[in-house]
Amino acid sequence: MIRERAPAKVNLVLQVGDVRDDGLHELCSLFASLELADKLTVEAVEDDRDQVECAGVSGPNLAERAIAELRAALDGALPPLRVAIDKRIPIAAGMGGGSADAAATLRAGNAIAGLPLSADELRAIGARLGADVPSQIEPRNALVTGAGENVEPLDLPPMALVLIPQKHGLSTADVYRAADEIGSTRARLDPDALRELARAPLPRLAAALENDLEPAALHLRPELRDELQALTEAGALAARVTGAGPTTFGVFPDRARAEEAAAGLSSKSVVAALAAQP
Repeated sequence: MIRERAPAKVNLVLQVGDVRDDGLHELCSLFASLELADKLTVEAVEDDRDQVECAGVSGPNLAERAIAELRAALDGALPPLRVAIDKRIPIAAGMGGGSADAAATLRAGNAIAGLPLSADELRAIGARLGADVPSQIEPRNALVTGAGENVEPLDLPPMALVLIPQKHGLSTADVYRAADEIGSTRARLDPDALRELARAPLPRLAAALENDLEPAALHLRPELRDELQALTEAGALAARVTGAGPTTFGVFPDRARAEEAAAGLSSKSVVAALAAQP
């Protein structure tokens, strides 16, 4: 039995560019990997089919596709797997939970198969599953470019985040469609600026946070403006929507100040400090 953690991530900066020939948007994202994580157990079973169990998630699970893609890459040399996901990351929250689960499933399946594939080969498989999967093969703070397939690990200054998840998620496809309609994407991405920003002191980093999908998320869910205002009034250095939303987050210098702010906010707020660097 293989046990894996599947950490959540928050987009501190998300630049969204033009649509590529393959129909995907060009991205440039600086994101933080969090302590908040799903927990997976993966094991080979004597059965004729794979099993993915995840309480609270209905319909097809991205982990199922991950197993199928991994088995195809291994020419069928992978036994049927049972994957049990203990869900801690809010669902459809813009925090990459499903992608993290898929990446963790790829890592575990590769281990069960005897580690025949490198991390780069697993990232290539992950790229076929979704933009957030490649960066979660070796989860840590990173700069991501392309359509998510190019991953550059980076260090970030210490910080703590207060997250405010929502009861109802947002469809990533709907948010991208709205971003295209209202013109919140950009023609030029600037990864060099984000590399420099990652090295900056926290106040400067916080002042530069941006998300090209945020206007679209707020267009679809205008009530999120109240959450952003509440985080700012609670002392956050910056407050943004993460990814396609609808989770909002505030940046604080340390866990103590984040916990103090969370105590005065909605009961659904979550404190999540950055994950330790490997």
